[in-house]
Amino acid sequence: MARLKVLIARPGVKFILRTIFYFLILLALVYLYSYSGINNSKFIYNEF
Repeated sequence: MARLKVLIARPGVKFILRTIFYFLILLALVYLYSYSGINNSKFIYNEF
């Protein structure tokens, strides 16, 4: 356990882990945006 803490405390490892974490969040947001179907809805004034 102490070895893991020492490994995570290194600046290079912290940078890589944060980059992976933020990339996963970005992927989740892109997935949720595409899943919501915002671009597939009709424009409300086309029916008039």
